[in-house]
Amino acid sequence: MSGKKGMKHYPKEVKLEAVRMFFEEGMTRAEITAALKLRSEGRVEVWTRQYRREGIEAFNKAKGRPRKEAESEQSELERLRMENALLKKLHAKLRKEEFAKRNIGLSINTEKNTK
Repeated sequence: MSGKKGMKHYPKEVKLEAVRMFFEEGMTRAEITAALKLRSEGRVEVWTRQYRREGIEAFNKAKGRPRKEAESEQSELERLRMENALLKKLHAKLRKEEFAKRNIGLSINTEKNTK
């Protein structure tokens, strides 16, 4: 549960009822708070403001971090093929560099030092 310790989360139905009571019945925030047994009048004010801005969609928003969607087989296959191609290129580059390191100094001096 998100929020501060002791914070109460109200269901969508309670929020909609509070908004309805405010707009349709003309009740004050204090009366709504008492009637619905809410902790503070500020909640009603926030809900009415959200309702004015976004309508009913304000109360349909999901809380917390969105769930990770499962990857389809086709997209996973494409991702793995791309990853495989990238790793092959990297491996080829590393092998080329390793061969270049091994050959350093071998062809510099071909004559034997004789004294």
